[in-house]
Amino acid sequence: MISDYIDGEFIKIKRQPKRTIMKYKIAVLDFGGQYAHLIANRVRRLGVFTEILAPTASIDKFEGFAGIIFSGGPSSVYEENRPEFNHEILDLDVPKLGICYGHQLINQTLGGEVTPGKVKEYGVAMLKLVQPEHALLKGLPMESAMWMSHGDKVSRPAEGFVTIASTDDCEQSAVANDEKKIYGIQFHPEVTHSKFGTKLLENFVNICECEKTWSTKNYLDELTEKLIKQVGDKNIFLLVSGGVDSTVAFVLLNKIFGKDRVLGLHIDNGLMRHNESVAVDKFLAEHDIDNLHVSDSTDLFLKNLEGKSIPEEKRKIIGDTFLQVKDIEIAKLDLDPEKWLLAQGTIYPDTIESGGTDNAEVIKTHHNRVEAIMDLLEKGLIIEPLADLYKDEVRALGEELDIPHALVWRHPFPGPGLGVRLLCSDKEGVATQNSDEINTYLADNNIDGTILPIKSVGVQGDGRTYASPFVVQTEQTWAECEKYSTAITNRFAEINRLVYQVGPKVKSDFKLIKQFCTKEPLDFLRQIDDLCTDFLQDNDLYKEIWQMPVVLVPLTVDGKPVVVLRPVCSTEAMTANFYEMDKELLNKLWSILEAAGVGALLYDITHKPPGTIEWE
Repeated sequence: MISDYIDGEFIKIKRQPKRTIMKYKIAVLDFGGQYAHLIANRVRRLGVFTEILAPTASIDKFEGFAGIIFSGGPSSVYEENRPEFNHEILDLDVPKLGICYGHQLINQTLGGEVTPGKVKEYGVAMLKLVQPEHALLKGLPMESAMWMSHGDKVSRPAEGFVTIASTDDCEQSAVANDEKKIYGIQFHPEVTHSKFGTKLLENFVNICECEKTWSTKNYLDELTEKLIKQVGDKNIFLLVSGGVDSTVAFVLLNKIFGKDRVLGLHIDNGLMRHNESVAVDKFLAEHDIDNLHVSDSTDLFLKNLEGKSIPEEKRKIIGDTFLQVKDIEIAKLDLDPEKWLLAQGTIYPDTIESGGTDNAEVIKTHHNRVEAIMDLLEKGLIIEPLADLYKDEVRALGEELDIPHALVWRHPFPGPGLGVRLLCSDKEGVATQNSDEINTYLADNNIDGTILPIKSVGVQGDGRTYASPFVVQTEQTWAECEKYSTAITNRFAEINRLVYQVGPKVKSDFKLIKQFCTKEPLDFLRQIDDLCTDFLQDNDLYKEIWQMPVVLVPLTVDGKPVVVLRPVCSTEAMTANFYEMDKELLNKLWSILEAAGVGALLYDITHKPPGTIEWE
């Protein structure tokens, strides 16, 4: 018996021969959707091995697969530049499930019709079963919340398909052709917002008659074999931030190749949390991970970021500077570049959000996906042992490697550090004005609030948005916050994120100021971030909240800085819900931060999607 991590806990499962794992598997066709690999992750959690294949894959690539899932994607099926697709895949004699774009593609290809929807759905919709006895819907209630993220819809299903579930705004939310075992759903069962989504995927797995034999342990065995072959007789130079991903990668490589062949480099880029670099070095040393070299490169990073305010430009500068420092340190250590491979703890969300698959849009370029890194990857000079895993799988792998629990379950911290939590601006002025349409909506719903004169990154319909946050200044319950967050981001294209103002409404405008990655605002953000971390730990919230980015925006109120809290609950980082903190505790935290010099505290009430976890 071996342990595996499924749905938040470890369970015991029976180990199966490797040939069985490869015999029963499901293919996921990647049309560029943000959740293509999340689908694969969810199916793996059900114990079924999955592989991601291109929509153009030849028929021989599908040998041994028991089913095929067509992912969502950012394109429209009627666009000329839509992803290419091998139509012969639809003729394969295995069950098929189309999700969102995949649902539309299947129906259009087989003679149905897809048109722009009168209502674009981004958020939770109530799915109502038309055929509750259908095998795909087994175990689902007559009504349940499912996550929608689409503008187009199937207006007429292909011949042979019948409607088995609907929403108020999307009649063909689920269709089925039982004779051909082809199914289509407009919603996303793979995201955590879809309460019974996993059950639907399990129903599809059962329709495919798949045996549930996949496990994290078997993946570790295969990964070890792959890395030994990939590395050969070279040594490994790993960039170690000290976060969960790089630490798991570090321990894994140490275990496989030994400390003599692995060297970790931790770079203090001046964008770290309070005492982070000292704590990382000490923590790893206490757990017998002592092959770590530390470099303080604060001055170089801040010099390269001087005067920069565009988020994508900042991310690329940080990524390039990491490589610059890596070369400097290799020279200092007198290491022969021909004998060393670079390694990093990249996980799949970094790849998919950076547009790392053929059909995916760029949501934000992660520091480990800048052009220089991509060039090294193409040349085979970088290894990424965790590149196919999500955060929950990385944590499970860390437990499998006996890494201390406290380290495995640390809050995630982005590679660019506070560089993407200190929002910059090269302009200054006063707040923008709401449009007449927005003001009418606010009046009709008794909401007081305003658009902020800044922008943040979001993701809607599998594509990137860069739009303004909206601050709600009326006392609301968390249920009301969720309702208005979904409604407003769906209704107004200029808004992709809602924040709730903690404490009394400010008496003066939010004023836009010039702000860059310089020592003074970074030190202030470090101080506030440290106060927030202590607060979470003191009030037993650190384990309950998956992550809480603290963001310093380029706004002031009465000359004092404005801070945003972004507490979320997630498992794999591709989807997230905002955390509903007890209001009394939240007001207590506001008092602490107000005393530290914060002029206004904003609480992010946006799910992902449509808002990314980080603001940049």
